Amino acid sequence: MDRANRKCVMLLITPTSYRGGAFNAAAHRLAIDVVHGIDVPDTLSREWDVELPLDFSRPHVSTDRIADFVADHPVDAIISVDDSASILAAMATSRLGLPGNDPNAALAARDKHVMRRLLAEHGVPVPVFRAFPAYADPLATSTAIDFPCVVKPTLLSGSRGVIRANDPDEFVQAVMRTRGVIHDDGETLESATVLVEDFIPGFEVALEGLLDAGELQVLALFDKPDPLDGPFFEETIYVTPSRLPADVQSAIADCTRRAAEALGLREGPVHAELRVNEQGPWILEIAGRSIGGLCSTILEFGTGYALEELILMQATGTRVRGMKRNAGAVGVMMIPIPSGGILRSVSGIEEANQVPGITGIEITARVNHSIVPLPEGSSYLGFIFARGTTPREVEQSLRDAHDRLEFRITPEIRLRTVAIGNSGR
Repeated sequence: MDRANRKCVMLLITPTSYRGGAFNAAAHRLAIDVVHGIDVPDTLSREWDVELPLDFSRPHVSTDRIADFVADHPVDAIISVDDSASILAAMATSRLGLPGNDPNAALAARDKHVMRRLLAEHGVPVPVFRAFPAYADPLATSTAIDFPCVVKPTLLSGSRGVIRANDPDEFVQAVMRTRGVIHDDGETLESATVLVEDFIPGFEVALEGLLDAGELQVLALFDKPDPLDGPFFEETIYVTPSRLPADVQSAIADCTRRAAEALGLREGPVHAELRVNEQGPWILEIAGRSIGGLCSTILEFGTGYALEELILMQATGTRVRGMKRNAGAVGVMMIPIPSGGILRSVSGIEEANQVPGITGIEITARVNHSIVPLPEGSSYLGFIFARGTTPREVEQSLRDAHDRLEFRITPEIRLRTVAIGNSGR
């Protein structure tokens, strides 16, 4: 392909993101040039030779820097590979007249409180919710709460800080832990909000889709066969195609479409989490990005396109509407962290790989490094991938492979500085 006619995409990414490799590989296969806007301090950018260093926490400043860069290096699209820069991507595309979502829609998909308000105003089924300043007295707040409830930060993802409480005592404990997660993420309690919502019984599903001028194309609907009833909400197994009846799947897609419309999302990938019971589907979250971690590697469309290829193709003007997921059942297990500490060793990988249906195992946690489970943690031990004839076969393969893995974790001894006063000697 003539380089002068090649498309170019700017990917907004953090140095620790799982998703960069998949997008880079997809761009290479499609012969699309890539520019990386990386969330890194200027001092490190010089040391790392970063072409476009950005500060995702300062989207207005970073939008100016992107506009200056694009003036000399034109791009056809700007994509945030995960939640971290979704607002920045929307602001930059709006400023430059590129296809994308309105910044207000991106904010609504990022801030759970804003999301809940808009969904409720538009009649989309969401749990009853209340929001409180993070510094508010949790015991006093508990008098206005119905139980059971779920406590969560408004700006974090991946179930971080999300805790179920069944009574006032558990509520106070949950708020204190959620406060700790907010603090550790760098946000002050004076500026943070804690969302409290009614616990919705039922089972969870996840929908992966693409929006094109507001029209939703469902790419995959995942069942989550493990119950997610708390006190924490660590996701483990995703399997597609869904085993739900066609009318229920249709209702889930319609609920997701209405949610996207309520928030103002119109372009690009969406990832929705829903809970389903006898009253129908309820939106828990809808994000203007694709599925997280390494989960997308199990999805294949058309003549072998990866999910990231569809996203890049659509963003650069290639029509992908009608592209179907390839036949067969696939699944992924996000390997949960059983306890905090230092990961000393991983064994059983060879045996787990021999389980029928297993297509790969990726251990992403680093040996001899600290690991932290939910609700404080933000990662998994790794991923197990499987393929089979039916969803049930895939689910069993994932469970059998996980049973063969052994993780040796030792307690972490944390040192703290102790101030020693003047003894007078």
